[in-house]
Amino acid sequence: MMYRHDPVLDPVKVGDLRPTQMTVGYREVKEKRRRWRERAERDGPEFLGRHTIPVVKGPKEALYVVDHHHLARALHEEGVDVIAVNVIADLRALKRDEFWTLCDNRGWCHPYDDEGERRTFADIPKSIDRLADDPFRSLAGELRRAGGYAKEDTPFTEFMWADFLRRRVKRKLVQEDFGSALTKALALAKSPAAGHLPGWCGPASDL
Repeated sequence: MMYRHDPVLDPVKVGDLRPTQMTVGYREVKEKRRRWRERAERDGPEFLGRHTIPVVKGPKEALYVVDHHHLARALHEEGVDVIAVNVIADLRALKRDEFWTLCDNRGWCHPYDDEGERRTFADIPKSIDRLADDPFRSLAGELRRAGGYAKEDTPFTEFMWADFLRRRVKRKLVQEDFGSALTKALALAKSPAAGHLPGWCGPASDL
């Protein structure tokens, strides 16, 4: 088994990448598509060079994305055929069940559906374009950009916040009035109930 500590970039087809999670926030993907269109002609190649996709090599030579699923999905929808990946580990020698168990223990996969329920590894889609929508993942992403919590290196931080919010904000509100849902999420993010989450900034000071 080999782990790479220095980036070794390889160009691969986006459509060949395998996800390690079940959902993305479609609103998040849409925003990344918009940002890509704004810069594609200006500095598209440079942008792609700075935003490589971390992957692990798995059974049967498959490449599994361990971060930046939203970017990979957005580029795929925008017709980008090839991107650079950084292979952070070579797990080709493992059997499939061993592979997924290791990824789970390392925090490299997130087998939870759009209701926040854990599923089997077999339920994880086989391609980036089959990832389902979790509107609360979009809400969690926008909440961070609005200052609701700090960016953290903890794996799947945004999904942890999404799971917190889905239990406190109605899905219909997120889908039909995103602005009001964000306002509610900002208040919840400052509450003691969110204190266990990575990036929590604490209650607003009265000073």
